[in-house]
Amino acid sequence: MNGGSGTAFTVLADRCRPRRNRDDVVVATKVGDHPEFMGLAPATIKAAAEESLRRLRTDHVDLYYTHFDRDESIPVGEIITALDDLVKAGKVRAIAASSISPERLSASMTFSEREGLARYVALQPQYNIVSRDTYEGARREVVRREGLACVPYFALASGFLTGEYRPGQNIENVRDVPGLAGGYADTERGVRVLDALEQIAAAREVEMATVAPAWLARQPTVTSMIASARTAEQLPALFAAQDLNLSDAELRTLTTASS
Repeated sequence: MNGGSGTAFTVLADRCRPRRNRDDVVVATKVGDHPEFMGLAPATIKAAAEESLRRLRTDHVDLYYTHFDRDESIPVGEIITALDDLVKAGKVRAIAASSISPERLSASMTFSEREGLARYVALQPQYNIVSRDTYEGARREVVRREGLACVPYFALASGFLTGEYRPGQNIENVRDVPGLAGGYADTERGVRVLDALEQIAAAREVEMATVAPAWLARQPTVTSMIASARTAEQLPALFAAQDLNLSDAELRTLTTASS
């Protein structure tokens, strides 16, 4: 994923070189939170896309996310029209949304349908077993109704669901949004979730970082997820989640713990 919203990803993109297997790679990027391309004004959407194409040394991106729909004075029709222009030009294959209200998402889908323009195919919300109200409810209902794919971020709650954080511990985590993971550890629900994850992980002889994504993968509308890893050693536990088929009883235990 190219970092339209972050410097670190931009550095990686600048190192990319054209490759003959471009069609075998899915490239996604975002617009809306880069210091030089803030917001979702139509001109910003188009300029940020051009800059991503330049950095990536490619002629198109496969998935273009609108990120942080903070300025609701911009009509959704203007945003969708700008995105549709990029799709028609062949510079973007598909469009998606992230951090958008259910009302604005629904309005965007209605506009696309009415005008016959490109429509969002996915939503990237914050969603995991200790952050359920950020997606379940109105957002999930729009996704379900419109047939969108849900691709949650913070699948491991900034590392909290690995068991790294416990009540009273002060652990520095460069991936943690300030106070997020540590804050979960200080709640009764957070403790219940860790206990349930630990019990199931021990019984299955896997890591807690495998069980948490396995729960998320079984939730309605979820098709994929984003779980950040800092080191190669953290990857096996994440990859193992796709092969862990939790039982209905285990799913109920986790869901109850997180309620």
